Amino acid sequence: MGRVKAIKAVKFLSLFVISATFFVVSGYWTSSIVIALPPPEDTPEEILRTKIIIEARSPIDGSFLTAAEYIQVQAQLQEAPPPKLDPKIREQIFLLRLRKTLLQFFPFLNF
Repeated sequence: MGRVKAIKAVKFLSLFVISATFFVVSGYWTSSIVIALPPPEDTPEEILRTKIIIEARSPIDGSFLTAAEYIQVQAQLQEAPPPKLDPKIREQIFLLRLRKTLLQFFPFLNF
């Protein structure tokens, strides 16, 4: 009889240790999941998608503009496009790009 009680006590003790370990570990895992969540003051992306944007940035210098100012700047850019590059500079850029491409295929050339 004493041996049966000892076996039952060992089984009960091992069940208690396993259960306690499970609860401690599961409590640790849930706290790490909570840490991984975004802060409550962070606005969800779904809400940000539906938000109407009433401010814009200037394509010229990046300053903040209202919607009306942005439309005016866009109209001015369509009427008078930015100046084009000098043909000599454009040709130099083309030759530099060509040289870079040739050096990738023929690295032993030194020009």
